[in-house]
Amino acid sequence: MFKVDELVVYPSQGVGRVERVESQEIGGVKADFYIVRILSNNVTLMVPVANATNVGLRSVCPAEVGQEIFESLKDRTGFTGYTGQNWNRRYREYSEKLKSGDLADVAYVLKELFLIGKDKELSFGERRLLEQAMGLVSMELAYSLNRDQEVIKEDINEMFADVIAAQEKND
Repeated sequence: MFKVDELVVYPSQGVGRVERVESQEIGGVKADFYIVRILSNNVTLMVPVANATNVGLRSVCPAEVGQEIFESLKDRTGFTGYTGQNWNRRYREYSEKLKSGDLADVAYVLKELFLIGKDKELSFGERRLLEQAMGLVSMELAYSLNRDQEVIKEDINEMFADVIAAQEKND
């Protein structure tokens, strides 16, 4: 069970703070809900306590895991690119990974899209997924590693400076 004021991660929304636990009657059934405020956009979510794990609500990753994820972004081995895979299939795969709530999956999408962007211009949809993945990864890492989100973003952009330079050269 999560506590009031605890930082949690809601899949595809990012880091939020449990503001309170509230009981409500819905359809004649009484249920407890976590009231979670997403920090990036101030949206309030009601997450059923009984279903919190099923929807992917989890604590912010510990600092050691955050550091491992951060370091994994630097590792470009194993990147096979997008050969033989159409954009629709990739888009669905990446969207599912973003919805999974697993920080490693979200970081994978971020890295893949950056690296794909080195060889070709990203479509509007790809750029949107890249921005969403960057926001989710940088925010959780900021809270996990106790660093500023903008500094985390700058560090990630620095890791992919060669890719960003190649994109700017193609523009």
